[in-house]
Parts: sequence; structure tokens; C-alpha cells
Amino acid sequence: MSVFTDRKIVLITGASSGIGEATARLLAARGHHVVLGARRTDRLKALVHDIQATGGSAEYHSLDVTEAEDVQAFADAAYSVHGRIDVMINNAGVMPLSKLEALKVEEWNRMIDVNIRGLLHGIAAALPIMQAQRHGQFVNVASIGAHAVSPTAAVYCATKYAAWAISEGLRQEVGGDIRVTTISPGVTESELADSISDPVGREEMRTYRQVAIPASSVAEAIAYAVGQPSEVDVSEIIVRPTASAA
Repeated sequence: MSVFTDRKIVLITGASSGIGEATARLLAARGHHVVLGARRTDRLKALVHDIQATGGSAEYHSLDVTEAEDVQAFADAAYSVHGRIDVMINNAGVMPLSKLEALKVEEWNRMIDVNIRGLLHGIAAALPIMQAQRHGQFVNVASIGAHAVSPTAAVYCATKYAAWAISEGLRQEVGGDIRVTTISPGVTESELADSISDPVGREEMRTYRQVAIPASSVAEAIAYAVGQPSEVDVSEIIVRPTASAA
């Protein structure tokens, strides 16, 4: 039996691994229908199979958040089938860390495209629907990097500062109908560090990630925000390892 009194239609980007996958599993287990998007559709297919095998409700779509048309089609497909979008979880992100002097310009641009433009594309796709139906919630996954900058992470932190600022601006603009939550995880077990090509950044992250929380812990924070009554807007949650100094 669901611990929620209502079943929500929840869209999740970057759902093929890490926080996105853990959130999909948890919200489906609590009775919500999850609509999953990512580029790795083989993983999404397996995840949907697992969710359905345990009694949950899920579907998936191929999704590249850097393409505005792709994100719009993702939202439109969910709306056409279900008649509403209750929650949009903008989770997709990349983290190829390096010092600025490494001049990884292509990686900087990739972080901007996914972490900032991808978030904006998610808002653009779902906001008109939520405004028309006069309810909804955005859950935007930022990072502890939205609050503190560290070496090798200047560009990544900049994108997460932007995610925080966009979320806060959206919250102030949408008024009483739409809720906006920013989730800022600390060091979390995920595949994000796999994208680090710079050897200095990779070593920095190997040391930094010696103390980490599981993705399921971040999923619990997201579920908490989603599960609040409609008149309660959980604006931000920072969740990190107890032993972390950062």
C-alpha cells in the first residue's frame, strides 16, 4: 500500500543510474507512476521491468536533455497519456572535473549544456502544462557545489550555482500553484565521476569520494519533498554524509 494518499505522475530525467534510478525505484514503490528519461534506453528498459515486476508503474522514453525538442516531446508524451504532470524531477547532470588551466573547453560546454540548459529545457517543457492545470512541482537536483566551490570544480560548481539560482527565481515567480524544490546532494555514490578525463581532477575526486552516501539517501530526500501536502513547499534540502566536512 502506498504511504501517499494520491498517485502522482512523476517525470525523471537522467533516470538510468544514480540518483535518478534510485528515485524512480522509491517513488514507484510508494505508489506513483514514474516516467523515465535518459539516453541509455537499455538501462531504462531494465529498470522499468524491475519496477513493474515488483508491482510498480513505470514507462520510459529516450531523452537527451540538451535538445529542447527532445525534452518537450518527453513532457508532451507523458501529458498526452496521463492528462497531467504532477512532478518534474530535473536530475540529469554531468561532472567532468578539471582545473581551469587544463582548458577542457569541450567538457565545460558539456556541463553548461546538460546542467544548465537541460534544466531550463525541463522547466520550459513542463511549466506551461503545470500553469494550465494549476498545480505541479519541480524538483531540481543541484549539488553541494551550489554552495561551495572547490579546486577542479569551478565550472561544475558554476553550473550548480546556476541551477540553484534558476530554481529560486522560478519559485518566486510561480506563486501558489506550483512548488519548487532544490535538492543539493553532497558526495553521493554515482557514476558521475566516471566522466572525469583529467588525471588531476580524477585523483581529487577519488580522495573526496572516500566518504559518500548512497543514491537512495538522496532519493529519500526527494520523496520527502514530493510527499508534502500541496500547501507546503520544501524549498531546499542539503543532504550529505554525516562525516563530511564540505
